[in-house]
Amino acid sequence: MSHAASPDLLNRLRRASGHLSSIIRMIEEGDDGLKIAQQMQAVVAALEKAKTLIVTDHIEHHLEDMIGPLPGDVREELAKLGELAKYL
Repeated sequence: MSHAASPDLLNRLRRASGHLSSIIRMIEEGDDGLKIAQQMQAVVAALEKAKTLIVTDHIEHHLEDMIGPLPGDVREELAKLGELAKYL
């Protein structure tokens, strides 16, 4: 399994996919535009979180390839950078 194919990432993407399917159904059924827009924003946010997860995992994986196992404090700092990355 690729380091990017973590169970957490896959679960997030599957949930977003299911949620998107329900949005398509809402549109087909003529639901209220505001409700649809709110649900679409939830999917966008879920995808952004998944993207942050995959980018930080990728960075961590390659750092470990270069320097070996990362100490806990370094992992904590990487998590902070991951949080910062969501604003890019």
